[in-house]
Amino acid sequence: MAAERLSMRKVYEIFRLMWMCGLAGREAARACKVSASTVHEYQRRARKAGLKSWQDIQALDEVKLESLLFPPPAGLPTARPLPDWNQVHQELHKKGVTRQLLWEEYKARHPEDGLQYSQFCERYQAYRRRLDLSLRQVHRAGEKVFVDYCGQTVPVTDPATGEIQEAQIFVAVLGASNYTFAEATWTQRLPDWTGSHERAFEAFGGTPQIVVPDNLKSGVKRPCRYEPELNPTYRDLAEHYGVAIIPARVRRPKDKAKAEAGVLLVERWILACLRHRQFFSLSELNAAITEQLVRLNDRPFRKLPGSRRSRFEELDRPALQPLPAMRYEYSEWSKARVGPDYHVEVEGHYYSVPYQLVDQVLDIRRTGSSVECLHRSRRVASHRHNPEVGGVTTIREHMPRSHREYLDWTPVSLLQWARRSGAHVGLAVESILRSKPHPYQGFHAALGLRSLAKRYGEDRLDAACGRALRLGAVSFTSLESMLKRGLESQPLPDVPESIPALDHDNLRGPDYYRQAEAEGVASC
Repeated sequence: MAAERLSMRKVYEIFRLMWMCGLAGREAARACKVSASTVHEYQRRARKAGLKSWQDIQALDEVKLESLLFPPPAGLPTARPLPDWNQVHQELHKKGVTRQLLWEEYKARHPEDGLQYSQFCERYQAYRRRLDLSLRQVHRAGEKVFVDYCGQTVPVTDPATGEIQEAQIFVAVLGASNYTFAEATWTQRLPDWTGSHERAFEAFGGTPQIVVPDNLKSGVKRPCRYEPELNPTYRDLAEHYGVAIIPARVRRPKDKAKAEAGVLLVERWILACLRHRQFFSLSELNAAITEQLVRLNDRPFRKLPGSRRSRFEELDRPALQPLPAMRYEYSEWSKARVGPDYHVEVEGHYYSVPYQLVDQVLDIRRTGSSVECLHRSRRVASHRHNPEVGGVTTIREHMPRSHREYLDWTPVSLLQWARRSGAHVGLAVESILRSKPHPYQGFHAALGLRSLAKRYGEDRLDAACGRALRLGAVSFTSLESMLKRGLESQPLPDVPESIPALDHDNLRGPDYYRQAEAEGVASC
């Protein structure tokens, strides 16, 4: 009969109650909340092992008592071939490797006397418990990198002024190998934060699947346990490199234990070693940090074979994702409302967007070379970055049709249209333009004649212009009044049919307008 396996502490209690306190088997079973048959079975096993009194039981430790009560079956070898638990531990860090797979490989080598799967797992768990606490978590190769800043800073002295500025220390640690990257930056702000990520990925030679940062403002715009809101620039960086960003929970340091340990190591093994040195530039400080990093990553583990570098080459490097072909281009995001002139303001410069978006709020993505305008995550405009404050950058296709047509008109093109519309129209437009000190001052009035041609027809306008020329009243107002009242066809007695061409040194001809346009006179 197989006995129910009890904890050795409960076994001691059962024998104490029966052999020291004199309770019957059923009473001891009731007190220890086990079945009477189990108590009787333990009594039988004790007698078979030669244990007859409480003193005999009390003299044994738990391991010895268990071996006497449950001796191995006769005929089976007592020592079984065991796996190399260190190798099992390292193999489990590799992608796709499971305990079941490793046990099957081990069992194939020892089919007769190998451990069964449950014993295999129990003994491996016992091995893991003997390792250092920081190595207990299993991190898949190439899966995670933990990033953070050291609390300690390093002073850098300006050689010209003697002014001291504190440099921040960025740290990144790969989960499976503990391979560490560190560098100094002037700030923890967004440009330095994203730049450090880029340089860390390049130092690793690839990117992990997941980045685990702290809830730094440069990375996490709004912390939340379930759906943290990332900074748009940081999100852009993640999309460019194909990584997922999963921030650690607020006030949960165990979520980024690797980063905490990495920061501690950098402070102890790098910054402490540099504490007596004086640095005069950031590049000089980073060169010293890189030199110390080599020593840190090559330093042998105390409880495991190899070093951070050897484990990195074995585990993380083969599993990292390849770097993209192009480096990430830093960008900053903002919002802007489209004005009535269908332009948005970005750093004092005005950029056009499609006129249909007037009064809409757009997302603006600015890089060093471009400005992109997005509406509902769709790009609607893209411009070259122009640093001119107060300047305007306009794309013709963004303008409404009427505005495009208006800008297409110049004094010369207006005169050409007028002459095609009629001889009198041409003379009237020329008269309007030359009656002003500058031809562009009469530009709007001349454009008004074009609107009259659309409304009343070119023939009626030509007749009205002929009548106005004979009366010496060539203006938009008089022509509009004449056409409204239908006076253009009424004869004017005692007025010559044609006005002789005037020839005077102060009169401008059509060549003047061509010259003005060639010289780049701006249109109204």
